[in-house]
Formats: sequence, C-alpha cells, structure tokens
Amino acid sequence: MKNIDHWPPGMPTHLELPQTSLYYNLEVSAARYPNRDAIVYYGNTITFSELKRQVDILAGYLQQKMQVIKGDRVALFMQNSPQFIIAFYAILRAQAVVVPINTMNMPQEIAHIVKDSGCKVIIYGQELGANLGQLIGNELAHAIVATYSEYVNPLTDLPLSDVLTTPTKRVAGTVAWQEIMQLGLQPGPDTTGPDDLAVLPYTSGTTGAPKGCLHTHRSVMHTAVAGPEWCRSPKDNVILAALPMFHVTGLQNCVNTPIYGGCTVLVMTRWDKRCAAMLIERYRATAWTAIPTMLFDFLNQPDLDERDLSSLTILTGGGAAMPKAVAERIHALWGISYIEGYGLSETIAPTHINPSHRPKAQCLGIPIFDTDSIVVDPDTLQELSVGSTGEILVQGPQVFLGYHGNPEATEAAFVQINGRRYFRTGDLGYVDVDGYFFMVDRVKRMINASGYKVWPAEVESYLYAHPAILEACVIGCRDQHRGESVKALLVLKPGATLDADSFIAWTRTQMAAYKVPHVVEFVSSLPKSATGKVQWRALQEKEFHEEGELR
Repeated sequence: MKNIDHWPPGMPTHLELPQTSLYYNLEVSAARYPNRDAIVYYGNTITFSELKRQVDILAGYLQQKMQVIKGDRVALFMQNSPQFIIAFYAILRAQAVVVPINTMNMPQEIAHIVKDSGCKVIIYGQELGANLGQLIGNELAHAIVATYSEYVNPLTDLPLSDVLTTPTKRVAGTVAWQEIMQLGLQPGPDTTGPDDLAVLPYTSGTTGAPKGCLHTHRSVMHTAVAGPEWCRSPKDNVILAALPMFHVTGLQNCVNTPIYGGCTVLVMTRWDKRCAAMLIERYRATAWTAIPTMLFDFLNQPDLDERDLSSLTILTGGGAAMPKAVAERIHALWGISYIEGYGLSETIAPTHINPSHRPKAQCLGIPIFDTDSIVVDPDTLQELSVGSTGEILVQGPQVFLGYHGNPEATEAAFVQINGRRYFRTGDLGYVDVDGYFFMVDRVKRMINASGYKVWPAEVESYLYAHPAILEACVIGCRDQHRGESVKALLVLKPGATLDADSFIAWTRTQMAAYKVPHVVEFVSSLPKSATGKVQWRALQEKEFHEEGELR
C-alpha cells in the first residue's frame, strides 16, 4: 500500500541496485577517495585506502591460514571499533558469510549461534573472551582476537572507558590481530555475486531458540543504498556511529551505508553522551541514527546548549516511538526533524521510513523504494481498509530468504496474497488516509526494551534452569526509560526459598543484560487454559491495565 501523493518530491519509486558484492563498495570508495578518512576512532584516523589494505590482509589470512572457503560462516563478536568494520569486510572478501553476535550475549546464547550456524572461525574483542567458554578449540577451530586500544590515539582528550585503554594480552589458542596485519597476506580471486549469502544475523523467536536470518549481498545492498537515497544524504557525510554494529540498524547505517557512499564514520565503542557531543562538534558530524533512549540521555547534559551542534542535518532512528515533547525539543535545538523508520532483522533494517519533507510523529513512515506493505486480518489474511488495525506485511528486495536450517519457521513467516510473497512482521498497525503506517500492538509475544527485541519464551527457557523455579511466565512491564522491561512471574518449588534480588543476580549470568527481568513477582500459581497452557496474554493485559489505573 503506497500513496504517491506523499512520496518525497523528485524521488523515483524504483531504486536500481548495484549488481555487485558489498565488498566491491569498499573497493570503489577506496579507488575514488583513497585519502579521505573512512574511520575516525578516538583521535586516530584510517583512510579508505588503508581500510581496504587491512581488509585484504585479514581476508588473505582467513583464506590461507584458516582455510575459510566460499560460503563458510565466520562469527564476528565485537563491539564498535575499526576492527569490527575491517573484520566484516574481510569475511566478505574471503567469500564467507558474517555471523554477527550480540556482545551482550552470555555463553549459552553464543554457543547456540555458533553451533546452529556452523561457524568454525571467530573474530572477537579481547574483553569478550570469557563469554566464549569452551568453544575455542572445540566447535571453533580458529580464533582471532582484537584489542581496541591498538587503534586509539593515546593522546586523545576524548573520554575513554576501560575497554579502550586495556593493553593487548596473550590469549592461548588464538591469533592476535596485529600479528595478522604484519604478515601482509592477500586473498585469492573474488567470485562473490549479489545472490550469494552475506550476513546471518540471529533473531529470537516465539519458540525460544534464536534463528538465523539468511541475507544475500543483494538484500543487504538494498537498505544500505536506500537509506542515504531516501534521506538525500550528501556524499561527504560525517556519520556518528553510536548504535551497536552487531545490530542490523547499526550495521547498515554505521558500516555498510557509509562504505558505499565513501563517508567518514566517527566510531564510538561505548555510548557516552559527553563524548558524542564532543565528536559532533569537533568533526562537524552531519548524520546520526539514534534510538529514543539514546537521545533522552544525550539531551540530558547540562552544557549541551554551549556546544555547536549545528552541523547535524540528518537525525534518524526507530525501535520505539519518539515522544512528541522530545521531538519538539530536538527541532528547537537543531532545526531538524527526527525521522522515524521501521524494520526488522528479517529485513536488514528499514522497510518504512518517514518522508523527510513531511514526517509524522510516532509513525513508522511509508514503504520505501520497491517495497510493498499491506495490513491484513491476522486470521483470515484479508486486506483491511484505511484506519483498520491488523498485521503489517511487507514485501521487497530487503526481505530475507528465510531462517537458516528451519523450514517450518520459514514457511510460517511468509504468506501468498494476490500472487505476491509477503513476510509476516507480527506487528499490529494501521494505515492512515495519507498512506503512513502506525504501530498499535504486536501479534507475536515480544517485549521491546530500548529497541532490543526480547522474546518471553526464550527468557522463560533460561529461568527454568534455576533449581528453585517450578513455573515461570515472562511478560512486559512499562519502563519510563526503556519503554518496556521484562517482568517474571514465578512459582517456586515446594519448600524452596528465593528473593528477587538474588534471582535477578543469577539471571545476569544466564542471558544478555537486556533480557534480564527488571521486576520479579512470586505467585502461588499461574492461570492456565483447559489444555494446560499458561495464559500469558491475560497476565500481560492485567499488567498493563493495572499500570494504567495507577497512572
């Protein structure tokens, strides 16, 4: 469903994509702008020609020393850094598939992704090694370890967290990053095409175990190219990269889009609002993709009005609705609108973005180039009229092929309507008379915590590992800062004792921090259906209803 009346003026509806690999984008930018800064990292700079040189060296090592061949999966477990960008493109140049892993994941979560994807090689940040457990030397035959401080200018006056100052340490069973760079190996011929697999990001699901989303160079290319075209981004953009690069939004906006356009990226390893303001002012940043919670924190610093942040011309984001009052403050400060968009791991970022000339607040936007989206009754799959709430379906070049090794989940994720194959987003929304999409709720059982998707079934599977837990049900609760947080309702085994604080502390050792329950309630029993299933929806509705009454 698309209303051309509100399409960006002068913008074509069709986007002709490069019929090449993602690595070729780096090759082109290095040839066009060899001396332009590709990366700025805490006072250090890397030009496009130098970036390509290091990418090729690492790709050569992967092929020659680690026997990586075309189609192999290589895990990338690293925080934002020059090494993340180098490793991402080196894996692609080695004709392999990148498996990005959330740096907040705990050992059992990482182990599932490594085993499910079939990774034999991992490139990881030194500070994350403890979470790899016994994988290195077993499932993972080879490991490359990187230390961020090697790329930091030690004389910088920018605030540095501990992870940026930690020196390189010898790690048994691994190869150090700098040792590889000193070898200077080169990769073999590249036969990668647009329909070869490129990235396998993992997204959790209603049945618990995370699933890998199969993305080709073509599907990743679409949103990497579409984003800057939609926002009319200049070729000399300076981009603040604060979102995590392991997440599809950060990966596209902070890695693939700037590489394609030959733009400079100001890389932040850890979020720091003061550092972000200094970077924008010092390097005249022009574009920033930020989730609302990040902007809440950024705007809450006392000397912000004293800084010259006037260079910002593009401010985009999503993950959660931006409150009207905050959007108005942004416009008052910088004279620009916060452009909201919508996408998923399955669509490698946006399917919908607000038109920059006419954005609407707390709105998903309209379907972008070559993308079709409709709203249907989730049960009958009948297309609904304007203003009627139903499930949002999408179809376009950025939609993934399916879930790795899971044909049942893939089949359930797609439907055929009027001869077209649509992806079921699981989100409930409606279209207004102007063709703009708005989200109302979700079909799937999911919690949105600061833009991170938390699937209750997955969290519950971890909670049952605690020896005192008889039954567990996970629901969402309102959170003033994060939008939503995780709440656990627990039934204890007879005779067991447990307090909320010690239980929450235990969960932090079992799962990524954003999945950890913020609220714990002990109950004598959980409501069940006639078939014995826990009635989580009733508990969820009761939670939000009671919170509404309290307000």
